[in-house]
Amino acid sequence: MGIKPSYIKNLGEELIVKHRSRFSGDFEENKHAVAEVAMIDSKTVRNRVAGYISRKINTRKR
Repeated sequence: MGIKPSYIKNLGEELIVKHRSRFSGDFEENKHAVAEVAMIDSKTVRNRVAGYISRKINTRKR
């Protein structure tokens, strides 16, 4: 069983609302910010959340 995409989206949206100033359009920066802000033990889940946040912020800029 994998992690559901809805879990990634909900967690990403919640982090954007609470910590908007910490995130940018850069995946590497978001990866470190997610590790600091959220208690996520899995590297795969952390990277998926950071990727979702990066994609969401980059699409809002357009």
